Amino acid sequence: MTSEKLTSSGLTIEELSVRTEMSVRNIRAHQSRGLLEPPRVVGRTGYYDEEHVSRIELIRELQAEGYNLEAIRLILESAGESSADLLSFTRIVREPYETEQPQIFDGAELARPWGGEAPDEEMMKRVEELGLMRPLGDGRYEVLSPKMLRAGVELAELGVEPEVALNVLEALKDRSAAVADVFIELFNDQVWQPFDDAGRPSEDWPRVQEALGRMRPLASEAFLAAFQIAMEEASEKAISIAIRRELDDRSES
Repeated sequence: MTSEKLTSSGLTIEELSVRTEMSVRNIRAHQSRGLLEPPRVVGRTGYYDEEHVSRIELIRELQAEGYNLEAIRLILESAGESSADLLSFTRIVREPYETEQPQIFDGAELARPWGGEAPDEEMMKRVEELGLMRPLGDGRYEVLSPKMLRAGVELAELGVEPEVALNVLEALKDRSAAVADVFIELFNDQVWQPFDDAGRPSEDWPRVQEALGRMRPLASEAFLAAFQIAMEEASEKAISIAIRRELDDRSES
């Protein structure tokens, strides 16, 4: 998008087209579908404002997320005149939790920790289904979470078989999804639903966005803290069982 500012009257449809990188034809089509409010008419010229700009950007981003135009129309109806706020909110939702960047490896690099020269096709298919990596062609793969890959490599160095290591990573992913659901439900019940029931007042949008932004790192920190406690308890329990078994074996001998 360009950084062009609105004139005192606003933007003509041609200027709006340049500003949003959307054709005049598509802008008019969105107006006819009820996705975009008509311009303010002065004389014979229609002028568009920042709400129109935000609305077009929101439409484009919702289309990129796979929503059809009818679904977008319903979403925009619920947004009312707060397209900019809803656009900002959806961008916060899609922000990555961390700055971890995907990395590209060839098949041999991925197979090497387990002593292979090429990755097992069935295993790679399973890894892809788990959303951990995707093939790029020519024997190259994009690893979406290098941290998860490093965890797998560490397990391989401990002598864990690749199928077992993948079972562990799959279990971790499943349990993490369950924890994520807990926090999403918390946000929905305690923050979003009251805001929605109140008619999404414009003055409350900043509070809702701040709550979502704070919830993200809070979820990660709380999950890590809970995991550390659970790991300590599980370790102590395992040691106690091992000691008790050894004592039982000695008493029987």
